[in-house]
Amino acid sequence: MAATAPTSTVTDILSAELSDGRIARVAGGDAPVPWWSFSKTVLAAAALALVHDGALALDTPLDARPFTLRHLLQHTAGVPNYGGLASYHAAVARGDRPWTEAELLRQVPPERLLFSPGSGWSYSNIGYLLVRREIEAVAGATLDSALRRLIFSPLGIDEVGVAEQPAELPGRMRGYHPGWVFHGLLVGSLRAAALLLDRLLTGDLLPPELRSAMLAAWRIGGPFPGRPFRAPAYGLGVMVDAEGSLGRTIGHTGQGPGSTIAVYHFPDLVPRRTVAAFAPIDGDAVQGEIESRVLSLASAPGGARLAPPPASPG
Repeated sequence: MAATAPTSTVTDILSAELSDGRIARVAGGDAPVPWWSFSKTVLAAAALALVHDGALALDTPLDARPFTLRHLLQHTAGVPNYGGLASYHAAVARGDRPWTEAELLRQVPPERLLFSPGSGWSYSNIGYLLVRREIEAVAGATLDSALRRLIFSPLGIDEVGVAEQPAELPGRMRGYHPGWVFHGLLVGSLRAAALLLDRLLTGDLLPPELRSAMLAAWRIGGPFPGRPFRAPAYGLGVMVDAEGSLGRTIGHTGQGPGSTIAVYHFPDLVPRRTVAAFAPIDGDAVQGEIESRVLSLASAPGGARLAPPPASPG
């Protein structure tokens, strides 16, 4: 059941495709690119690994606050975001040095909740800054070191790291300071992104109960105009569409100044597919175009098809 190929205005798309966990095709996907909000998937995995170790609790209020780690990972904590701050956008556009965390949280106090935790959904980068703080505090290490120990090394993922300075970004993006991504900006290849998502969702890094918790999604409305998701929902660090044209669709889209990335896993296809795609352009319409391209790539090579539904008992 193939996805319809989009009529795209985006050129120079890089991609990496896996088939049953093995590299099927790479089109420029070995070049390092910013992972933007796909970084949230990695942070969520690290937090869940610490839950598995007993170092964090998923459903205990954090630091006497009314929300839990699960709320933060699912954007149901009610924590506000900084995306609507005119001063933030102006500072980034001027090329200012990033604010300190204290400066950010003075302008957008996380205690001023938009709703009672667990009663609604609102995307929050500040929520993931709080997740980063929990990971670093419990691991006793920087985010980069913690992710290497908890995620990259166990999954066999190389050449990925947290960018701290503009020089660590690909050439054309070095006018942007990664410190503006307060929860941490990962930079790595699309090959690494696809392998990480595939191994996270099919391997044994997380026990079945925590992987199930990661995929238990909060329906957030939709379908959204211009985007291919039929039943958009959000799990713990992953976007989920349980009613996709290619079966379940699990992953994350990310965007920042000058580029867009989408990394998705399709467990109901035969063979199983995981695709990462990147374009050196941003904008609201671009997210839908890149997501549609991922669906098209997932369905086309190798004759991928939806697995038949399970037989009825009796």
